[in-house]
Amino acid sequence: MLGESSIAICNEPTIVHAWCDRVRGTAPRFVCVAGFTATAAIDQISAAGLTPHDRLFTANADLDFLVSGDTRDPLYPLPPLVAGASPVLISRAIATELGWPIHAINAGLPYALSQPAIDLQSPPARCVSSGRSLDRAVVERLFERGLELGRAWSESGEAAHWLAIGECVVGGTTTALGVLTAIGIEASGLMSSSLVQCDRGLKDRVVRSGLEALARRGCGLPLEPIAAIAAVGDPMQPVAAGMVLGAIEADVPVLLAGGTQMLAVWELARRFARVGGFTWRADRVVVGTTRWVIEDAAAGAVKLARSLGAPLLASRLDLSGSRHGTLRVYEQGYVKEGVGAGGAAIGAALHRGWDSARMVRAIDLLADQLANPWDL
Repeated sequence: MLGESSIAICNEPTIVHAWCDRVRGTAPRFVCVAGFTATAAIDQISAAGLTPHDRLFTANADLDFLVSGDTRDPLYPLPPLVAGASPVLISRAIATELGWPIHAINAGLPYALSQPAIDLQSPPARCVSSGRSLDRAVVERLFERGLELGRAWSESGEAAHWLAIGECVVGGTTTALGVLTAIGIEASGLMSSSLVQCDRGLKDRVVRSGLEALARRGCGLPLEPIAAIAAVGDPMQPVAAGMVLGAIEADVPVLLAGGTQMLAVWELARRFARVGGFTWRADRVVVGTTRWVIEDAAAGAVKLARSLGAPLLASRLDLSGSRHGTLRVYEQGYVKEGVGAGGAAIGAALHRGWDSARMVRAIDLLADQLANPWDL
């Protein structure tokens, strides 16, 4: 890997270097798009919530905390995970200390967010295994809303100079595998996971069930992006892809802040551009994640990026020196990414030159405010 002390460049180094040079010293607008898929209820599909019931509220807890940082009596407390603490601690600590504008988008959650957010009034997705994740009309509307938001924020004239788009979808690596497979990309075994020992075969079986259900209805592969998301995707994907294309129209740089889920969004945005006649600028959109995703030996984020031709970079944030055990376990492969954590860390390095130690200080200060009995 190439890169600076706080950033590793993992694919398309020429594009990534130029992109970093363009945004260096400037602040992003930090946006997190949340959605839900009933796929999250499948046992062992995700560690983002200890039980299927917990996972119903994970995104609400994360986005409410991202916006408010409320540690007193939140409506949706941060849930206990299989191990570790939510990556929202990373995103919130960095974004607030550096004064970035923060926006939460409810693209399709079972319950409304309790903090200020943009509510797109969308239903959650059905399980991928149904082959009917979302109605096509819902996907089309979510894409259009994302396009509008990308255009509006890019033209707002506020202090933010670029757009960082994070995601919060429990079970989202399975929906990412689903849409990539549906559009004709071989991604089996390449998707990362919040679990240390993830059952990759489980993700494959869930996706295969959905695509088999689709085939029984007479639909063959590959699919165009709207049909793929409708069949086996989630509500975050069309919103984020639309925002990318809206920002490109205004020549605003975009960081898709996430791992293999955002590599899927990168490819979806490119295909939306192709079929919809939108402008596509590969040099304006990069994918940024954590080194824990890149170093996940059971997955293949870099291999997937190379197969797509997607520019990929990673933060070298190291939590081994944190005061909190629930953060130190990231170094054992738990959690890895989410709520734009890797993108926030990359943004801190580019905006203010923060190194890993400086980030850990900010994250620990925020974690100190959480009286979690399950902290190690």
